[in-house]
Amino acid sequence: MAEEANLKAESSAGSSTRSGTTVAKCQDMIYKSLRTPMVKFLLKHMEKEGCSIGDNFIKPVDCDMSISGGYVRGGGVIVCSDQITIQDEVNQVVIHELIHAYDDCRAANLDWTNCAHHACSEIRAGHLSGDCHYKREFLRGYAKLRGHEQDCVKRRVMKSVIANPNCSETTAREAMEAVWDICYNDTKPFDRAP
Repeated sequence: MAEEANLKAESSAGSSTRSGTTVAKCQDMIYKSLRTPMVKFLLKHMEKEGCSIGDNFIKPVDCDMSISGGYVRGGGVIVCSDQITIQDEVNQVVIHELIHAYDDCRAANLDWTNCAHHACSEIRAGHLSGDCHYKREFLRGYAKLRGHEQDCVKRRVMKSVIANPNCSETTAREAMEAVWDICYNDTKPFDRAP
């Protein structure tokens, strides 16, 4: 997400309040995340698009909200240390938010206040990051055998876009439905959905 007001919706680990970890421990987990193949791949492709990533592009913060992280245009990726407990959660947040950063980098006219633009990036991030993998959905309490991935992506897109102060629930749903096919099938920078 690009606007700080929209950070409220970005939750890669659910919405329950948790004790999390310290900022220092979260920073160590971010460093480990930077060595994972998916994160390396996304960072490489952002650089290919002409977006430089500084040393402080991904940073841990205490968010005091039930979110796991967010992307802020011009500010980078934040990982909410007070909501993160394990390495896998950090990896997921970093991957999800880097997809938003990649979208922001490659689309010169991306407008985060536009509900359709916001929905498109959320669709892509939900679909490409692994947020909606069956295992993650099962651990969240959603156990559907067929169609779980698209249902999950839609649920999480709605949660995020509704939190955008420019998007009502009706507008968010209409925007998501209008851009679903093109955005769900847009797998850049991947050849296909991972």
